[in-house]
Amino acid sequence: MAALPFLEAKALIELLESRFVSHQFRHPSVSWSSVIDRLNATPKLLEALSEMEHSGGAPDVTVFESNLERLFFCDFSVESPSGRRSLCYDDAAWAARKENKPRASAVGEAERWGVELLDEEEYRQIQRLGALDAKTSTWLKTPQAMRALGGALFGDFRFGRVFAYHNGAESYYAARGFRAKLPL
Repeated sequence: MAALPFLEAKALIELLESRFVSHQFRHPSVSWSSVIDRLNATPKLLEALSEMEHSGGAPDVTVFESNLERLFFCDFSVESPSGRRSLCYDDAAWAARKENKPRASAVGEAERWGVELLDEEEYRQIQRLGALDAKTSTWLKTPQAMRALGGALFGDFRFGRVFAYHNGAESYYAARGFRAKLPL
């Protein structure tokens, strides 16, 4: 990915700051100055954030319980990001499809952007901050043992609770995408 032009980077930072200020409950003990300092120290992060934003992710800052010392940008779009749907789980699943291949895989897209899929616990944590994926679903980082058997995890929010399910990794649906996290 090429570096973002100055005006595009500036507009993205302004959008991220506005979202950060509007949703303090997602990061109650984090200051914007600490976020911008980290972004300025690693400008390449803006390229990944640009991909997250342009594909409909609405990234915002959060902290996961498993790593309280580290900040992450994470997708908080109400539904699975619209520009990241109709993807099978990973490149191996994509290669295994003989017909009707999707345009790409969730893991492959995430790797190209320099982001990661959320695991099941992280997905449950962001769901505590607001019900997401009430009409869509999201591929989740799948344990290698499950993936070796041909399966992959996905999650959604239905009937007032979060569900995690399994599916064949080569499957893809118009309403299933992926949510990403980007460590700062």
